[in-house]
Amino acid sequence: QVQLVESGGGLVQPGGSLRVSCAASGFRLDDYAIGWFRQAPGKEREGISCISAVDGSTNYADSVKGRFTISRDNAGNTVYLQMNSLKPEDTAVYSCAAVLTFRCSLWYTEYNFWGQGTQVTVSS
Repeated sequence: QVQLVESGGGLVQPGGSLRVSCAASGFRLDDYAIGWFRQAPGKEREGISCISAVDGSTNYADSVKGRFTISRDNAGNTVYLQMNSLKPEDTAVYSCAAVLTFRCSLWYTEYNFWGQGTQVTVSS
């Protein structure tokens, strides 16, 4: 059974850092493309980062480029999103998703396995 579980969300001040995790069970993460998405109230779901299967190549949305870093721990079957220099506009529910394909995408319609999400709030 494919399962993704996010953790690590919380409240952080502007300019702070947070790392969210996406733990996978039922499949090998490095066989799948993994994406991180976020959705704020009243806004569309936004693809912010992804990591491709096998070679681990990455992609970022312009809104987070240079501030966020995606990484994968194959032994732990976990993908991380390190978020630095956080801004109030980064506040959203963050979700990870997986699809059995090589090249990752920032389009959420490409993914068919989803976690439940974790809330990230950036506020003073």
